[in-house]
Amino acid sequence: MPPKPAISIDRAERRVSIDVHNPDFYRSPSSAYAEIHAHCPAFYWNEREQWYFAGYDQVNALLRDRRFGRQILHVATREELGIPSPKAHLRDFDALEEHSLLELEPPAHTRLRTLVNRAFVSRQIEQLRPDIERLSHSTIDGFERDGEVELLKTYAETIPVTIIARMLGIPVEATPNLLDWSHRIVRMYVFNPSHETELDANQASADFADYLRTIIAEKRRAPADDLLTHMITSEKDGERLSEAELISTAALLLNAGHEATVHQIGNAVRTILQSGHAPKDLFSTEATTALAVEECLRFAAPLHIFQRYALLDLDLDDRISLRKGDKIGLLLGAANVDPRKFSDPLHFNPMRNEGANVSFGAGLHFCIGAPLARLELNLSLPILFQRLPGMRLKHEPEERDSFHFHGLERLDLAW
Repeated sequence: MPPKPAISIDRAERRVSIDVHNPDFYRSPSSAYAEIHAHCPAFYWNEREQWYFAGYDQVNALLRDRRFGRQILHVATREELGIPSPKAHLRDFDALEEHSLLELEPPAHTRLRTLVNRAFVSRQIEQLRPDIERLSHSTIDGFERDGEVELLKTYAETIPVTIIARMLGIPVEATPNLLDWSHRIVRMYVFNPSHETELDANQASADFADYLRTIIAEKRRAPADDLLTHMITSEKDGERLSEAELISTAALLLNAGHEATVHQIGNAVRTILQSGHAPKDLFSTEATTALAVEECLRFAAPLHIFQRYALLDLDLDDRISLRKGDKIGLLLGAANVDPRKFSDPLHFNPMRNEGANVSFGAGLHFCIGAPLARLELNLSLPILFQRLPGMRLKHEPEERDSFHFHGLERLDLAW
């Protein structure tokens, strides 16, 4: 029998089947996206049993549409919607998620984000420039003479996790544990995690929360000039964050503050080395660097799916009727390669200037760490290529079998 194709499309019914574990798909999802854009950019994904959207304009609009939200139980009960009870073996994972900025809607989201946002505005983030530059150089100093390196664990992980730990006021020597907990927790965000994955993520969540409780208690005893102390002491309308809110917010910032950036650094380095473009030209000025980084974010986005609930019954068109509580999937990676928005979208063009990508989302849940991630990319990538001008791929890197977080298993380089 011939192998089953990674994707099949019923154009008339706007139904799509995708085998997300087929290497033909996860190695190059953009090829599948091109088929979807050609036939049905809004489609019912058979395996997921819900509607998904791939077109740039629709994804951008639905990210901002207040008829949809990241949570649903603030407007309806589990019984009304037929949502099963929480799994007892995910109690600690659920507790860590309960007050996450990523999962909340106003007014809870507004209150939390207001207390955290000040640390992530561009003028505050710009003050981190010398720290990021020094860290980039000192990390390269550690492997430059070796003539080769596995970049993800040695460089791509080191920079974002160290910077976010310093911002929060968490000891840098704790970063190996932070990375371990984070990697185990984010495995929950793939389709159909196994029972073993759930148990492991729950244990990681419990350990992470216990560690953060210890750090929070230390900050209460001895306040410092860091983000965690700021969150502990700040007030809005006479209210402060509860310990549960502090733990959820700190965990989100630590996880989101490095997980996607690690993959983006790896994806960007691989893309540039394979593109045929001279890095010295891409990074010749701050302006060309910014364009190249935005093109890397568009062309090789690390996060491909963002899901939302319908908060009421509604019709999106004459074929798509949603009931309150229905989930929709927004394909950020597909929106970034929509030919209706970007010319020749499957081509890496570092001088492209055709509008914003949606790699950081949009609307209420636009990534709070976007200014930090952009600064880290705009500094760490040029420094890497300037310090190692002979850098090349040691061999063809292998993509991770993970659709949500599109990245590499490892990235071996030599010079």
